[in-house]
Amino acid sequence: MGGPLHFVDVAIKLIFFYKNTNNTKKVFMSTGAETTILSVVTAIGAVSTPIIVLILSAVGWKYRQSIERRIKMDEVMRDDRISVYNDILDPFIMLLMTEEAWQRDKKNKNIDKDKLAVDRMLSIEYRRYSFKLSLVGSDGVVLAFNNLMQYVYNMSEIENAKPYDLMILLGSLLLEIRKSMGNDATVIDSWGMLDWFITDARKIKNEYLQS
Repeated sequence: MGGPLHFVDVAIKLIFFYKNTNNTKKVFMSTGAETTILSVVTAIGAVSTPIIVLILSAVGWKYRQSIERRIKMDEVMRDDRISVYNDILDPFIMLLMTEEAWQRDKKNKNIDKDKLAVDRMLSIEYRRYSFKLSLVGSDGVVLAFNNLMQYVYNMSEIENAKPYDLMILLGSLLLEIRKSMGNDATVIDSWGMLDWFITDARKIKNEYLQS
């Protein structure tokens, strides 16, 4: 039998042995738990991956179908839009045309273009054009046309009306029509849409910018 130091040494060894044994159990338990968690995650991944792929495929298919349907619809309505746009714009082209240019056409001799333009806008036929526009026109075109017509309807009640008020609204309508025909990325502004048929468009624009 050893002395007290021997018992102390044995006790220390037993303590270390117990700790090592306990740690080993923990390692095995930890490894087993990690293995179980990994198995669960793997199983979830195996089940969820096809579902996620299926969902993404369905979303992609739906999005593609929506784009294709919109393209086909635009192609079908393109001719109708061009026709109704021409009919809608006709009175405004008359209003903004110079008297000299109007009278150059022999058919327009002794005809008041302003009165003719207003009469056309108030006609039942023009109402039909407007109704058709509300059905086939793009959102931007319909909103721009609504703003323009509201200005025309209330023009007599507008105080200090400026010549460029009508031009700005008409230019906005022309710009929206341009966009609806496939030029979404156009860099032309509403004033740029008027330069080609209003001789003093830029002069009026400068007056507007300085006001």
